Amino acid sequence: MTRQARDIVVTGRVQGVGYRPFVYVTAHELGITGSVHNGSGKVFIHAEGEAAALDRLEAALIEAAPPLARPRLAASASVALTGAATFGIRASDDATEAEIHVPPDLFTCDDCLDELRGPAERRHGYPFINCTQCGPRYTIITAMPYDRPNTSMAAFDLCDDCRAEYESPRNRRFHAQPLACPACGPQLGYVDSSCCRSELARELKNPASPNNREQARSYSDTSARDPLTQAIAALEAGRILAVKGVGGYHLVCDAANDAAVQRLRERKRRPDKPLAVMFPLRGADGLDAVRAELDVDEVTAAAMGDPARPIVLAPMKPAFGLSPGLAPGLAELGAFLPYSPLHHLLLGAFGRPLVATSGNISGEPVITDNDEAERRLTAIVDGFLHHDRPIVRPADDPVLRPMAGAARTLRLGRGLAPLELELAGRLARPLLATGGHMKVTVALGWERRVVISPHVGDLDSPRSIEVFKNVIDDLPRLYGVTPAAIVCDLHPGYASTRWALQQDLPVVHVQHHAAHASALAGEHPDVEDWLVFTWDGVGYGDDGSLWGGEALAGRPGAWQRAASFRPFRLVGGDKAGREPWRSAAALLWETAADATSALDVGASLLANPSSHHPKKPRSRASSLLQVQTAHRAWQRRINTFETSAVGRLFDAAAAFVLGRSVASFEGQGPMELEHVAADGCDWVSLPLTEDAGGVLRSDWAPLVGVLTDPRRSAAGRAGAFHESMAQALLDQALAVRERRGFTTVGLSGGVFQNRRLTERVLAKLAAAGLEVRLHGAVPANDGGLCFGQVIEAMARSGQPAEESNDG
Repeated sequence: MTRQARDIVVTGRVQGVGYRPFVYVTAHELGITGSVHNGSGKVFIHAEGEAAALDRLEAALIEAAPPLARPRLAASASVALTGAATFGIRASDDATEAEIHVPPDLFTCDDCLDELRGPAERRHGYPFINCTQCGPRYTIITAMPYDRPNTSMAAFDLCDDCRAEYESPRNRRFHAQPLACPACGPQLGYVDSSCCRSELARELKNPASPNNREQARSYSDTSARDPLTQAIAALEAGRILAVKGVGGYHLVCDAANDAAVQRLRERKRRPDKPLAVMFPLRGADGLDAVRAELDVDEVTAAAMGDPARPIVLAPMKPAFGLSPGLAPGLAELGAFLPYSPLHHLLLGAFGRPLVATSGNISGEPVITDNDEAERRLTAIVDGFLHHDRPIVRPADDPVLRPMAGAARTLRLGRGLAPLELELAGRLARPLLATGGHMKVTVALGWERRVVISPHVGDLDSPRSIEVFKNVIDDLPRLYGVTPAAIVCDLHPGYASTRWALQQDLPVVHVQHHAAHASALAGEHPDVEDWLVFTWDGVGYGDDGSLWGGEALAGRPGAWQRAASFRPFRLVGGDKAGREPWRSAAALLWETAADATSALDVGASLLANPSSHHPKKPRSRASSLLQVQTAHRAWQRRINTFETSAVGRLFDAAAAFVLGRSVASFEGQGPMELEHVAADGCDWVSLPLTEDAGGVLRSDWAPLVGVLTDPRRSAAGRAGAFHESMAQALLDQALAVRERRGFTTVGLSGGVFQNRRLTERVLAKLAAAGLEVRLHGAVPANDGGLCFGQVIEAMARSGQPAEESNDG
């Protein structure tokens, strides 16, 4: 048979997943000669052989690729034979045009777990075991192409045994860039917090005193030979540890030890927000320990077993045996499986679930640096389990919630991000999108691609803003793309907007809810004409008021406000988001014929002992005074704003039904309201009228009487509220359909993280014959804004630009 030659180019996720060794082995099996090498995010193959063998190679490149690869055949061309006698792997070449695909961090594969547990293996018990199918990627990469010198492993020289594996194409560790073993790789270290506290005290007294930190660490490290044994003993004793993982530190304690959980809450000043729990692997699918405490359906099981190993929300069983302080007031727990070798060793030795919540100051990005962890977490933890492999960039754990038959992303993080999505069209210029102010992620879009960063956090602290800027610098550098314009939110007070206006680039402003709607449209590019309900807290509207209960009709670049809710005035500015009593009082003041009665109800709400300040109880007199002051400001329109936000209606309902006057974390009241709500409740009809601008508006006023009715149970009132809001959405959709055509209803915005509401809406819309689309990979909350900003800006590219570069 006649031999032929082809040059083949494969793109997609083909670096860091063992793709070149796979090509090498496949070529040898088919009798093909030539070579394969990486080049700026692509894999280049020169193949010589019979035509049938070359065809089988091309098919195998896609169909038989390593399980974590996501390859695409970009090109295949016949070329001249070179007479290659063998098939080899060449060194990487970054001189070609870049098409970078940064690999995410990967969970520990079964082969490595077998070695980790095998007493005869040289990596037995080694907490940094990995291969081409597992281990850290995004969090250790300093530059592309993904080769060891471009990672934080560059400082660890391979021993002879590891180098032999690294250089053998038939070894599963061939070119595994994080490759290491106990003889040449990263090591653990245990530090008792008492050493850190003493050292910090010495530094305060004598800042010029040298090496206090290193002396304290050395003393602690030599007090026992095995840091892992020290850590497990501390956990057994009920202590709280900071454990350095793949993308940052976790705060860890025994999930069954209620005293330890309460101490963690007190020290971190996190009185109510749910804590995530890591469960040991048990059973055929690893989930038996989870099933002992939580109800795990097929969707939940699949999500927990995903290679990203996300935190997945699942209902607690009636006989829940862990600490009741893990998720107070809620019926769900965030659960996940160990994903790093260190986690497997900890959970395997400890034998039961561990709290593993983000090692940070609440709202900030997770801490990654050893010294910073000791400086900032010493007051919270009793000890540190460090390691000396640098984390190049933070990546918090991703969070998913099963809803409407699928696991929906609530937070992008390690393993899921950077999230790469393909655009339906081509961008005219590279764009950098900065998101909003809460739950911030950053997006980089160019050509037909967009990449979304892991969760950064809320831009309310200097460290959050610093990490935000680092991510903005990092993404373009990693992907070899230079942004030509910045896309940001319309709100002038957002830190992300202020940053955008300070840059020397054109700026495109996108209204908050248009970004939500466009993010959903970007996930479903097959839909051409939408009615998207964008319900959330508040977002700056086109008219200068704060929107939050909008139905937008049309498509990206051409959204029209079709429906909303009756607006009401809130007093207190940003305080309203964390003080639900303000939303409840505003509804009373808007509707009450008797102002005195409304003030009395407001004071009762504020004095309710459910406030998260148990050490500072409010008397009824002081509460009444505060409400009277707020009412006077409301009457005089001092420090007030008008809003249509459904999120604030949920806050008000939580205050009325549960007495949730103050929230210790965002969304606390609505989350508690969802979990207490009863099934099968009747709904209250909300009148729908047209305002002067042609926008249909639902009037929430009939709900106030239901929510404040003492004859109804809390569960009944909460259930009626959810059912009424779902019915109001259906009424709006049907009314808009009479006015204009649309093909599909969409649900976006943070309110649709509420499973009860979302599934009731889906049932009602389906019964009315309406097709509905939800978010999947992109968060419905503000974590998806940056993606929507790119989609909206792309749609506007053929229209007159709304740009500025002032600031």
